[in-house]
Amino acid sequence: MTALDDKINERFPGLVVRKDLVKAVKGNAIVPSYVLEFLLGQYCATNDEASIQSGIETVKEILRKHYVHRNEAGLIRSNIREKGRWKVIDKISVDLNTNKDAYEATFANLGIKKVIIDSDTVKAHPKLLVSGVWCIADVEYERSEDKNVEPWILSSIKPIQLSKFDYDAFLKARAGFTTEEWIDLLFQTVGFDPEMFGRRSKLLQLMRLVPFVERNYNLIELGPKGTGKSHIFSEFSPHGILISGGEVTVPKLFVNNSSGKIGLVGYWDVVAFDEFAGRQKRVDKALVDIMKNYMANKSFSRGVETLGAEASMVFVGNTKHNVPYMLKHTDLFEELPEKYYDSAFIDRLHTYVPGWEIDVIRGEMFASGYGFVVDYLAEILRHMRNDDYSNRYQGLFTLSSDISTRDRDGVNKTFSGMMKLLFPADNATEPEVEEILHLAVEGRKRVKDQLFRIDSTYPETDFSFTAQDGRKVVVKTLEETEYPQYYHKRAMGHDGPASEGARNIGAPIQNAAQRVAEAMADPVDPREGHKVFIENQKGITFADLFWPWLDGATNIVVTDPYIRMFHQVRNLMEFIEMIAVRKAPEDEVSVRLITCPDEVYPEKQQANLMAVESASTAAGVRFSWEFDGTSTIHARHIVSDAGWKISLDRGLDIFQKFEMNDAFNLANRLQAYRQVKAFEVTYLRSDVRSV
Repeated sequence: MTALDDKINERFPGLVVRKDLVKAVKGNAIVPSYVLEFLLGQYCATNDEASIQSGIETVKEILRKHYVHRNEAGLIRSNIREKGRWKVIDKISVDLNTNKDAYEATFANLGIKKVIIDSDTVKAHPKLLVSGVWCIADVEYERSEDKNVEPWILSSIKPIQLSKFDYDAFLKARAGFTTEEWIDLLFQTVGFDPEMFGRRSKLLQLMRLVPFVERNYNLIELGPKGTGKSHIFSEFSPHGILISGGEVTVPKLFVNNSSGKIGLVGYWDVVAFDEFAGRQKRVDKALVDIMKNYMANKSFSRGVETLGAEASMVFVGNTKHNVPYMLKHTDLFEELPEKYYDSAFIDRLHTYVPGWEIDVIRGEMFASGYGFVVDYLAEILRHMRNDDYSNRYQGLFTLSSDISTRDRDGVNKTFSGMMKLLFPADNATEPEVEEILHLAVEGRKRVKDQLFRIDSTYPETDFSFTAQDGRKVVVKTLEETEYPQYYHKRAMGHDGPASEGARNIGAPIQNAAQRVAEAMADPVDPREGHKVFIENQKGITFADLFWPWLDGATNIVVTDPYIRMFHQVRNLMEFIEMIAVRKAPEDEVSVRLITCPDEVYPEKQQANLMAVESASTAAGVRFSWEFDGTSTIHARHIVSDAGWKISLDRGLDIFQKFEMNDAFNLANRLQAYRQVKAFEVTYLRSDVRSV
């Protein structure tokens, strides 16, 4: 267990569970994670290993005996008949039989229907009437001589969700965590290992929780397959429902005018549309029109009556092309179904989560540490839907007056949701408020910038905010920084000519080095300067960062105290590889490393450095190293006899974690395909010509 796991168990006793246990108990049960964690929370909410193992066996036994597998439904029905009564875990839905004036339950896996259920139970759990709820139920069998009477009797029912919680205790416990620890706790709760992701990636994935904590919040996430876009909406909360985009009708989503039955938006906090993308999908235009009205006004019409609802709307789908292709040829909404590819619909989206920034999920990314029992956090988030944190930045920052009311609403709702998630007690520092506000503005800007490309009637907007001291923060999306030559395309309609502000539209796609050079807006010749790189940015290589300033050097000294772990030594090897490829074959270059010894695995560190030395010799690079005996060096820089000093705030360790063992992963082969951490580089002229 880590120090964070110890703190989590200490501050939230009985409310957390080790996240890898879900896989340990799930087996072949096709059941949401929150159902399993409900059971694990009853028996495994502890850090005592013996109790955990005992609890796992108990939960497995409960699932073995009472979870209904469809292929074993006949056996369970027989058990109920023979024993007279049996407890089952199943998804139960309820309908009103108007001929009998009675409510009847249907068990999805058990395969029994028309089970009488009393109206008080239905009133207490109205979601039974819409798509069904996972429950623990006692079912009885009582044969009747009347063949029209079903023998099944529902004795008791308990929806699988938390019955109560102490919100004040939650706020008090939150105060015991730093912001970074709290982010990691939330990240472990949704099932991922925080050590495998950078801060920006964590925050982008936590934005998926905002619809659970904000009423009437409209979010879209499009990106490559396999990034976990729909996971949270299918597995995380009993208050959200994930449906296929092709299975939606007006009666199912909003209201059935003939029966008066309210649809999904009346019963669920979050309605998420899976596989929403796809230009060929058939979509009812009437549904789109009603949805646009609901997303804008929080209401929909039933004949002459107007009804309101609080459900947030989420749209997730896959993209077929990469970002530069979309920016050059179409836009970031190119995969929407044709009837949703409408500026009025798109303008109602509060934020666009860039799914392409989130890495494809791999096995080692899943959490093994502790997180909240998801049902507990789901109830906390639902409670906070009553709060409004949208004005919490206004004493520190002022949004640009150029931002319209609709844009401002999008920014404010995203900001409010993220503040509730991260700072429920309203204890954020000014830099933390700025970080969240920047993320909120960026999410809405991504929507609006694409509208500029789709509909020429939308005006350009200054997406910026100003601090109390007059400092202006101009917000850019990451793709705007990476691909400026394509990003600023404007259209007459959708396919019209670009505006004068667009650069190089229609030019052939550049290689990574050219792209980075243009994005950094530097001449070919090296100059003094300072560069800042954004987390998750791609297209960054050692050659672009260093070679123009090292060209012609014969002696190079790299000072970096953290060349210890395997990936750090690999970075060093790639730095030497860059020199070997670009220097003249007949030249020799000396590279000396000054670093600190690894106190945990010193033999492995030295063995790796010796391997680097051996490999470098064949390429005409003489590599050597020395350890700083005091272990107190903090500066990270590169100095050469070419007359330059390059200061590095992260040293050579600029890349995020990637799959090093996958020979078919481009990120493993080419630096330009890796995401970077946030880092800065400063270039200074040096009078030192011998090092």
